[in-house]
Amino acid sequence: MNSSAVTVVEYLLRRLASLGVRHLFGVPGDYNLAMLDTVLAHPDIEWVGTANELGAAYAADGYARTVGFGALLTTFGVGELSAINGVAGSYAEYVPLVHVTVGPAEAAEHRGAVVHHTAGDGDYDRFARAHEQVTCAQAVLRRDNAAAEIDRVLAAAVREKRPCYLRLPSDVASALVGPPTGSLPDSSDVDEVSLAAFTDVARDRLATATTVTVLADFLVDRFQARDELAELLAAGGFPYATLSMGKTVVGEGNPQFLGVYSGAFSDPRTRVAVDEADLLIRAGVLLADTTSGGFSQGFDVQSGIDLGPQTATVDGKRFDRIPLAAALAALTELVHGREAVSLAVSPMEVPRGDGPLTQDQLWDIVAASAVRPTTTVLAEQGTSFFGVCTRRFPDGARFIGQPLWGSIGYTLPALLGAQLADTSRRCLLLIGDGSAQQTIQELGTIARHKLTPVIVLVNNNGYTVERAIHGERACYNDIATWDWPAVPAALGAKDALTLQARTANELREALAEAERVTDRLVFIEAHTGMDDVPELLGRIAEGVQVRNSGGK
Repeated sequence: MNSSAVTVVEYLLRRLASLGVRHLFGVPGDYNLAMLDTVLAHPDIEWVGTANELGAAYAADGYARTVGFGALLTTFGVGELSAINGVAGSYAEYVPLVHVTVGPAEAAEHRGAVVHHTAGDGDYDRFARAHEQVTCAQAVLRRDNAAAEIDRVLAAAVREKRPCYLRLPSDVASALVGPPTGSLPDSSDVDEVSLAAFTDVARDRLATATTVTVLADFLVDRFQARDELAELLAAGGFPYATLSMGKTVVGEGNPQFLGVYSGAFSDPRTRVAVDEADLLIRAGVLLADTTSGGFSQGFDVQSGIDLGPQTATVDGKRFDRIPLAAALAALTELVHGREAVSLAVSPMEVPRGDGPLTQDQLWDIVAASAVRPTTTVLAEQGTSFFGVCTRRFPDGARFIGQPLWGSIGYTLPALLGAQLADTSRRCLLLIGDGSAQQTIQELGTIARHKLTPVIVLVNNNGYTVERAIHGERACYNDIATWDWPAVPAALGAKDALTLQARTANELREALAEAERVTDRLVFIEAHTGMDDVPELLGRIAEGVQVRNSGGK
């Protein structure tokens, strides 16, 4: 090996740094401690120790949604299985990251030794096999293939926008390999013949369309096509909507913006414009029950122009190997000069009035008073997500939620990742009391890194979203009563500003104070009724109840 050789760990860290990774999340364990020494010495990557491995996975996910790629490190067996739920969520929602786990040395593995964190049967690959179900590429690194396998697995994650998995025996981690050369393979190749054929068919379809509407979703963001979508909308002047999962992939302050589309549960103007368009252009759309109003969409999924990550279709005719950004750019060339459709959106105003705080007041006030162009909003699944997703945000604001995987507690650790990924933006977390109890320990990690987000905890005495579906007063929807204002200090956020809001005016005042106090973590406990749910959530809950009982 020549003098420029590096260890396998150093090789991996260099590749991660080239992908924009500046923070590595995880929990130490004896198998990965030597690797952590290398991480601590690395000039470009900072170690972020979390309270547990699930929190690390959620944090890496929030980080990746912000900067494009994330990474977490766990120990073999117990650590990686603790994280796998978070990795599965990243897989479901197309979030590219790498889960690195370090296990026993090769000699122990070859002997089938019964060592700690194994199942005691000599099978060292069972946890890697488990990850095959929730990652797009996997590898167990060996001395003779480590560099090539790292590149193959990371390139797959970049290309497919999904998590990948690497297991390193502890002694392989310190083995020497040649340094990285070149960059990871580019995934933006376009089949020019296919693109030309798509363009011809799309031109004819556009020429005959009497009305055109654009419906966008989260895959626009994952496959880095935001700019191309914005250019299409500006060039074509089309009215447009997003699904809730794709909220903020395009600006919401434009008069062309129709709002969030939720199938039959949409605002009537939005539903008509989407469902009755002569031509519906769908950009990065993935219909799920929680985002489509229980699959109540009124448009024909076989008609119109549908742009996926690598495939475009026109009225069911498929064109492969056309990346989403390239398809959007081709449509933009076709529609230059069309007259914009102005829909005259009224500016959002801070609601007035007082009295006990309701869900409607809560989300109106939060959207109008607390969301700025530099805010990243994280909305927990349940009342928070479905309450705030229908409110308009100023252009530039970002939105993170997890409505497809829907693992409660996700957003609090995701806040940690998103805030570290971009400190120029202040994160606003909206989370219920039941969800927060799942992952509140990561508030200590947030405090330890001196982050200053705003957290609005909605105290509605338990799992209100579940009550809306089934078991309105069942004990399984109850949770322990916590002294929430005491929690930040107990977890290490000694200087946090803690506020209470039981009325609309108290919430307005608390959010105004939070905006003034930018150098401290702000924790606002907002009280709403146990059975009070946003209208959209109530209607979706009814549909879930029907489907869970075997209905359609």
